[in-house]
Amino acid sequence: MAKDNNILTDKFNREHTYLRISLTERCNLRCTYCMPADGVVLSPKSHIMNFEEIYDIARLFVKHGVSKIRITGGEPLVRKDADIILKKLASLQVELAITTNAVNVERHIDTLKACNIRKINVSLDSLNPEKFNTVTRRNYFEKVYNNILLLIKEGFDVKMNTVLIKDFNDDEITDFINLTRLHDICVRFIEFMPFDGNKWDISKMVSYKNIMDRVYTTFKADEVIRLKDAPNDTSKNYAIEGYKGSFAIISSVTNPFCDSCNRLRLTANGKMKNCLFSSTETDLLTPLREGKSIESTIQKHVLAKYKMRGGMETLEKLKNPKLHTKNRNMTTIGG
Repeated sequence: MAKDNNILTDKFNREHTYLRISLTERCNLRCTYCMPADGVVLSPKSHIMNFEEIYDIARLFVKHGVSKIRITGGEPLVRKDADIILKKLASLQVELAITTNAVNVERHIDTLKACNIRKINVSLDSLNPEKFNTVTRRNYFEKVYNNILLLIKEGFDVKMNTVLIKDFNDDEITDFINLTRLHDICVRFIEFMPFDGNKWDISKMVSYKNIMDRVYTTFKADEVIRLKDAPNDTSKNYAIEGYKGSFAIISSVTNPFCDSCNRLRLTANGKMKNCLFSSTETDLLTPLREGKSIESTIQKHVLAKYKMRGGMETLEKLKNPKLHTKNRNMTTIGG
């Protein structure tokens, strides 16, 4: 049973110390695995949390034990008051991080530094400009790539997230790893996951085993170093001997890390999600605006968290579109 004194501990005794807050459902890219080709129906502006509401909810989570907050989107930096929100959240006693597609990140370098944000996750799914344009449906490769190099130069702790799709970019695994030879960056390969509208099929997925088979085909076994994973880490971490950076694999499909999950999510329209894969949400924004306490609501939602992948414990359940398409598409959840 959950600990009585912590509303963020679930019935499997997992303590949730990490909150991911989406600032917006909007994005300046249209990645195929994240957003349907015809776009998404956005929440009305009045349904989106304002910066004071974001701060009030975040402060409550910090009060109950959250020690890390990651800002996500959509693309969080397209929000006009993004810098104001970051500065407001930076006043909390919490580690602050951000996930961005890096299209416009150069405009926010000073704010990121002022807010003591050191950990930045960026998305890049191909080192080939044409492939990049295909997967994002936009022509920003050069800008994104140069901004990633800028973040490294400015001393940020950069993790590059790369969603692998079979017969599309899986031939670039070695090229991505070779980026870590000269650059102090962690390239994280992510198994293609199912969300509403992304036409997921397990045959398109490049598994943890597939990735490591490619690694050991390219590099000698004694060159591949298994690194120690951080507590509650979602990834299995490696490095190539003599390389400045590292690489990792997030295998949410074939090797879920649910037993040690410490993450909760808050969508831009104020809905709480206790799992990325969960189709259920709890509205925090409406009662907050009504002046009601939301602590019991938070606790109830935490206690309702399934042991694994939103109730899709087996691969067979995950492959069932009647189950995995009940969830939102990724851009409206928050990366």
